[in-house]
Amino acid sequence: MSRHTRRRSSRQIGLTVAGAGLLATVAAVATVTVASAGETARRYDVAGRAGADHAVLVQGNELAGNTIHVFRRGEDGALSAAGTYATGGKGGDQVDAPTDSLASQGSLVYDDRSRRLLAVNAGSGRVTSFRVEGQKLMHRQVVSSGGDFPSSVAVSGNLAYVMNAGGRGSVQGFRITAGGLKPLRGSHRSLGLDNEKVPLFSSSPGQVAFTPGGRELVVTTKSANTIEVFPMSRDGRPVRRAVVNDSAGGVPFAITFDKAGRMLVAEAEKSTVSTYKVRRDGSLKVVQKPLANGQNTLCWLERAGDFFYGGNTGNSTVTGYRSGRRGMLALTNDVGIATPPSAQSQGVIDLAVTGDEKFLYVQNATSGTVDGFQIGRNGSLTKVTTATGLPPFAASGMEGIVAV
Repeated sequence: MSRHTRRRSSRQIGLTVAGAGLLATVAAVATVTVASAGETARRYDVAGRAGADHAVLVQGNELAGNTIHVFRRGEDGALSAAGTYATGGKGGDQVDAPTDSLASQGSLVYDDRSRRLLAVNAGSGRVTSFRVEGQKLMHRQVVSSGGDFPSSVAVSGNLAYVMNAGGRGSVQGFRITAGGLKPLRGSHRSLGLDNEKVPLFSSSPGQVAFTPGGRELVVTTKSANTIEVFPMSRDGRPVRRAVVNDSAGGVPFAITFDKAGRMLVAEAEKSTVSTYKVRRDGSLKVVQKPLANGQNTLCWLERAGDFFYGGNTGNSTVTGYRSGRRGMLALTNDVGIATPPSAQSQGVIDLAVTGDEKFLYVQNATSGTVDGFQIGRNGSLTKVTTATGLPPFAASGMEGIVAV
């Protein structure tokens, strides 16, 4: 029996949908489901390109054939449809997923260094890479993910690691080349899970992410309630066994990093965020204990400078946070809501921040929409656009979004 199987026997997870909201029910520990700032290469454009190069890319995750929906982004943040591209793979839907078919963060990743877009095809065990040219996707390449149900990707330098959520769970490394992804021999590592090929959403891992500088690879597990850290060798391969750390909060999901390299983890059980220092040996030091936002089922978390934004899928809200001088996190307002729900904004899931940190884009899975917000100097959000016509959550639904 694996360590995760033993842990799960005392930690059962349940989520039920009630009316328009999602209610988390805890047996011993409850659960659900970033692109993280630790993966700045995938999304942040330091040069701040303007005009025709702006785009927001959304993964449709359709079961019959996964697609990427491309939107032109105006200088005012407004979105207009600019094309749809087949990935050459199939989308996926985890068992009993309540609003988010992939139950993960980081399923769609942009690497600004190579101008490559990386997309998981969970239903066919493949990963697709495209070359991004403005609002056009070129030079498609499809490779095996090295496991079952790939659901998250992390990038650091010329390395990409894919997290497979099905079966035993695993991470698989690739080199990012001019022609796309090339498997890195000897990089495959098991996560020791006990899932079916298509996992139950509450027992799948939440995200894989590199720490800033790429010295560690981090994976969150939900039902095991752990944060697993693989120190990386100079050849781009992880150590054989991850360092297993207990999560400070219940059901760790999304990962991001502040400017000083501290790791922030969103926790779904009580909608909290914990802050850690990642040590060189893979152990974690808690810098700030779980901070609750008063909302329902926080799963996604993204950084915009000193501000952070979290998606609360249970009641379709976005929470704003501010990082202080010593890295201590606080809510930007007393009630923990940066944007209230609306009829076109149901089922908040994944988030994306533009490279200049002026705009935030939010996926609404149930509504099949994406909302765009201008980020104010005080962290406030003002809605500037809503894109419609995207695949809403049903048999599956869209998941994964990046802004380039």
